[in-house]
Formats: sequence, structure tokens, C-alpha cells
Amino acid sequence: MPDFQQHPDSIPEVGEDAATSVGPSPAPPAMTQEEQQELQEKLVKVEDEILTLSQVLAAKEKQLADIKRKLGITPLNELKQNFTKTWQEVTTSTAYRRTSETLSQASLKATAAFSNVGSAITRKLEDVRNAQTFKSFEEKVETLKTKMSPTPSTGDPGQEDSDDPTGDTLIPQPDGSATQETPTN
Repeated sequence: MPDFQQHPDSIPEVGEDAATSVGPSPAPPAMTQEEQQELQEKLVKVEDEILTLSQVLAAKEKQLADIKRKLGITPLNELKQNFTKTWQEVTTSTAYRRTSETLSQASLKATAAFSNVGSAITRKLEDVRNAQTFKSFEEKVETLKTKMSPTPSTGDPGQEDSDDPTGDTLIPQPDGSATQETPTN
């Protein structure tokens, strides 16, 4: 087995306690035996005080938990209260108010812009529909539609309608009534 020796000049790693990694260090040469003894007693006293304070803190935390339990305060309620308080602080902050106002103004401007675009498109479509070219096209489509629609006969299915001297044909309307129309040739 290899023998791992600790080098006295090695540097302790991060998080490693330097006092425990090197071992006992000799007392500074300027300190007397009495001063060393006095410091040792202070060290023990401070460690005892720390231990006592830790015990008192644990007892106070237990007492706090008992009081909260009796009041019905659960960790979830505390979390909700903290969240509510934090949210209230955020919403009352200057930065939040400025951002909110800016977004509100941007929303109003966007709505107005969309409205203007919609109005412009509507006007353009009306202009196109009212244009002479479109009206002419619309008339041609209507004429074509009239010519292509089937003409129902009023007599027997095998007979031509020769009784009509004007050449007019009856075209049924959607409401069931028939109107007389002259064909456009």
C-alpha cells in the first residue's frame, strides 16, 4: 500500500478548514504560558455561549411553530401572504406603473392603427365596387348568369312554348312567383 503523507506546505482546498487540515500549530513565540491558558479559557467560554444560543434559538423556533399552528397559519398561508405582499409591492413600484402605462398607450395606438387599416380597406373596396370597370364587369356577369339559367317550360314537357308571341320567358323567383323577363340578345 502506498503511504500518503501530508505535506506541511500544501494549501487546503476551498471549503476545507485550514486549522484541521494542517494539524496542531505551535503557539506564537511571543505568547506566554499564562496568555495561552487565558485564550484557551476564552475559547471554551465562547464555544459554550454558541451552543447555548443555538439551543435557545431552537427552542424559540419550536415556540414560534406552536403559536403559528394554534393560529392556523400554515406554510402555504405564509407563502400566499408573502406572494400577495410582494405582488402588491411590485404593482405599486414606479417601474411597474410606467411599464403598465406604456403598454396601455401602445395597446390604444395599435387598436387605432388596426381600425384605420380596416377603414382604409373598406373604403378601397367601396371605391373598387363603384368603379366603372367593376360595374361593367358586374353587368357582364349578370347578363351571362341570365343567359345560362335554365328556362322552365309552362306547357307539356315535349311541347315548345309557341303560344308566346313576344318571345318572353317566365323565370321562377326564389319566393315561388314567376316574373316575365325579356331576353337580351
